[in-house]
Amino acid sequence: MLLTITTTAAPATDLGFLLHKHPDKAQRFEQAYGTAHVFYPEADAGRCTAALLLDVDPVRLVRTRGGNVPDFSLGQYVNDRPYAASSLLASALAGVYRTAMRGRCDARPDLAAAPLPLEIALPALPCRGGPARAERLFAPLGWTVAAEPVPLDPEFPEWGDSRYVTLTLTGTVRLADALNQLYVLLPVLDEAKHYWLAPDEVDKLIRAGDGWLAAHPERAAIVRRYLANRRTLVRAALGRLADADDAPDEALDPAAPEDETPTTLAEHRIRAVLDELRREEATTVLDLGCGQGRLLARLLADAAFTGVGGADVSWRAVEIARRRAAKHRADRFRGVFQGALTYADARFHGYDAAVLMEVVEHIDPPRLGAVEQVVFGDARPRVVIVTTPNAEHNVRYAGLAPGALRHPDHRFEWTRAEFAAWSERVAAEHGYRVRFVGVGDHDPEVGAPTQMGVFTR
Repeated sequence: MLLTITTTAAPATDLGFLLHKHPDKAQRFEQAYGTAHVFYPEADAGRCTAALLLDVDPVRLVRTRGGNVPDFSLGQYVNDRPYAASSLLASALAGVYRTAMRGRCDARPDLAAAPLPLEIALPALPCRGGPARAERLFAPLGWTVAAEPVPLDPEFPEWGDSRYVTLTLTGTVRLADALNQLYVLLPVLDEAKHYWLAPDEVDKLIRAGDGWLAAHPERAAIVRRYLANRRTLVRAALGRLADADDAPDEALDPAAPEDETPTTLAEHRIRAVLDELRREEATTVLDLGCGQGRLLARLLADAAFTGVGGADVSWRAVEIARRRAAKHRADRFRGVFQGALTYADARFHGYDAAVLMEVVEHIDPPRLGAVEQVVFGDARPRVVIVTTPNAEHNVRYAGLAPGALRHPDHRFEWTRAEFAAWSERVAAEHGYRVRFVGVGDHDPEVGAPTQMGVFTR
């Protein structure tokens, strides 16, 4: 089975840096079920193509399945696995391009973070539902989709089309996002996986789907098929995606009774933050680490807040937040800008309140001291609201492995005692008072899923 990735971003040979595979070398990587080969059919400054060829050994594939029930059918040896893209190719993709999927490239960090003109080709892709289904899955992600059905036999067109398509995707996409989308959607289109699904499969899905899956219009179908309709895993994955910052805004009916309004944990957090800001009579608010702007949009939609601004370290998130904020009244919007919380910034000044909603857990612990000084010491708003996961509540998440974090980018998650100790120390050092609020459904044993500290001076 074959996958090619082509770019025309000059110099195009920088694709080798992003994939961590030199264009002048042909490399091989042994897999449990065969051998993956990486080579470059073309590589010059104007155009570069990286090819991943997976040579599947059907006998080795059968031997890696395990189990005690013998299967003597010929179908386990004679099938489409060596030729058609599937979860086998997705696994090889994750093994061979692991660092690229994480968006890491020390040699070209700016290039790794930027969208690139890409063309991805898969000559044979199982696609139940035909070209229309490939369009539904890839088009919402910004791809131009060309899916041509493969006939059962070109010499006998009256036999119709097979369940395979030749797929070509073109678009301007960050390479790491493209690889993660393929990792998830290849087995979804094939509707089969070559390995047994363990509970940590939810973590793999959340990690690979970060930044795109939560907002995908087909996310429920994608999750069900990726997790082979394992109900417990599907419920866990959909619940965690609903709480993601990039999940679509809730379609709330203002005329519906409050107890009938659907409330995810993400919605609980936003409501709790808005309630505390109103309680403290803050009228100008800066959302630090605003992500894609869900809280910003709600602040701008509320007449109680006369000045609203946002900042995030991610350029991509800032662009999305700007587009989301542009739908609201401009006279209250002070703008969204790119900025890091570890450096003092004059643009952080002049607000009644600052909000760090699900932000601190994304910061390496040695750098928290710099954030404390920037927010509480230099910007020094009258009110600071911090929300962060309650690590004790993680045992209530089905499919989350013991000791695992809720999100792949979390550097840590605090217990209630740890968060209280940090908050009280910061408040004492910078002249604030702090009180604590549980956010989400309270559990008598492990507390609420999110904990909030409201700092005032």
